[in-house]
Amino acid sequence: MAEAHLLGLDPLLLDLLRCPLPHHAPLRIDPQAGTLVCTECGAAFPVIDGLPVMLVEEADPGPGL
Repeated sequence: MAEAHLLGLDPLLLDLLRCPLPHHAPLRIDPQAGTLVCTECGAAFPVIDGLPVMLVEEADPGPGL
């Protein structure tokens, strides 16, 4: 997944990460926004210096929150 490198993420880490909300859905990359986005609820989690911030209170709520 070449997009992972755009955010400084290891592609293997992206395969392991899931949304921290109860549904634990996989995440997709939004390279333009610099975020990881939940495929179910749309919450966007920032990636800062290659580290995903997976705190619900730091997420940009998606349409499902």
